[in-house]
Amino acid sequence: MSAETVTVPEPPDTSRSSAPTPAVASAPSPEAGRRRWFVLATVALAQLMVVLDATIVNIAMPSAQRALGFTDNDRQWIVTAYSLAFGSLLLLGGRLSDLFGRRRMFLIGLVGFAVASALGGAARTFELLVAARALQGAFGAVLAPSALSVLTTTFFDPKERARAFGVFGAIAGMGGAIGLLLGGYLTENVSWRWNLYVNVLIAVIAVVAGLVLLPRTGGTAKHRLDIIGVALGSAGLFALVFGFSQAEPKGWDAPLTWAPLAASVLLLGAFAWRQRTAANPALPLEVILDRDRGASFLSILVAGSGMFGVFLFLTYYLQATLHFTPMRTGLAFLPMVVAIIVTSQVQSNVLLPRFGAKALVPLGMMLGAVAMAWFTTLGATSSYWQVLPGLVVMGAGMASIMPASFQLATLGVDQRLAGAASAMVSTSQQVGGAIGTALLNTLAATAASHYATAHGPVSPGVLGAATLHSFTTAYTWSAGIFLLGAVLSAMLFRSRAAREIRVAERVALGAEPVLAH
Repeated sequence: MSAETVTVPEPPDTSRSSAPTPAVASAPSPEAGRRRWFVLATVALAQLMVVLDATIVNIAMPSAQRALGFTDNDRQWIVTAYSLAFGSLLLLGGRLSDLFGRRRMFLIGLVGFAVASALGGAARTFELLVAARALQGAFGAVLAPSALSVLTTTFFDPKERARAFGVFGAIAGMGGAIGLLLGGYLTENVSWRWNLYVNVLIAVIAVVAGLVLLPRTGGTAKHRLDIIGVALGSAGLFALVFGFSQAEPKGWDAPLTWAPLAASVLLLGAFAWRQRTAANPALPLEVILDRDRGASFLSILVAGSGMFGVFLFLTYYLQATLHFTPMRTGLAFLPMVVAIIVTSQVQSNVLLPRFGAKALVPLGMMLGAVAMAWFTTLGATSSYWQVLPGLVVMGAGMASIMPASFQLATLGVDQRLAGAASAMVSTSQQVGGAIGTALLNTLAATAASHYATAHGPVSPGVLGAATLHSFTTAYTWSAGIFLLGAVLSAMLFRSRAAREIRVAERVALGAEPVLAH
């Protein structure tokens, strides 16, 4: 059951309903229309910076390890520190955007992210680098939901909204691949430190554009922040991400793995109870109880799991088995980026308005499963041309999932809750990535160990075969995750007919219609 109170004006879909509709506001001026697209460019730039930072550091890791002298056991914290801070503070970041204004928090997030990146780039010790990565994650948790909520409250026209979310969803889908490409180039040609410094350049451009373009809208600071709810939600997400991050190095049976996971269940349960009773909840349940929005959050989580998995294992395969350089590895993902860009625009502007998310998101999940099944055929003597079809299909799958899910995840939300809804989008993607990476990494490591044990004395040939077997295991499980996502999204998303009936009912009751594809 959904409790939606809509204050964002959405024009009625008169082509599909003969019910009486309220008056529609006059069309914006050409200057205002152009300004909206510049706002989209600014927000997309900020989103790109946040998303690519999840992978850009991975390629720089060996160089950073040689420069700072940290151990193999310690290197996971370069990635985990960012994920822990980002994932656990997203709900707080989204609520701050609602309370104190999207423009203000967007600019604060940009400046903080740039300062943290500069500290990380200049780090001379492992401890400072980890601290800088955690600070990046904290400010990313402020920046990501404020960026999406700016977009949500900027585009009202259904066609323009579809186009804008197509661009934003494409950025979310291809940001990791761009991070690999840019990281490979900077590591080989400049320095590993520029994988962090580059964020300063991006942030400067986005800050200047944000100061000029974003309207000075106030928040709802008169409402009190639910400190208890924020603490429970943030602690629960921290425990969840931390527990999964320990699964690979410690094992699933280690107390450092299962104890945080058990604690996360209790904390998130307490958080859900708190949201039902708090006067000013950190995450109003109306944001997630809508059927379409719930399906969108789940689809983004599943896509995040598969997406980060393919980046992790294909990167290792290309460098360890095919002996690609970091730069060549980044270039190898370029066809996937192109597939995402092209497919997302076709989906958003042509297919999504005609067929709806209930058809396209499960299709994207199926394409993801097909791509993963294709990757299981890769062997020690395979060439890049055998990798390429899987990358293209994977790109098409991501572009079918992300734009539609991003659009429905925030459509119809009261403006005062746009930050909370946007935070759930980023939370779903980040937690999905963390869970997927930890789960697949553990399954792959276990498969490699069992293979090596079963095939006699350890030798380079056996180790190489064990590594390939571990990759195949990860791809197989990832294909299963996508298939599960296909079933769940097909069941949960409303059909176009059901959504149109719902729109007509709202109009008949005198409410503004919520128009969604």
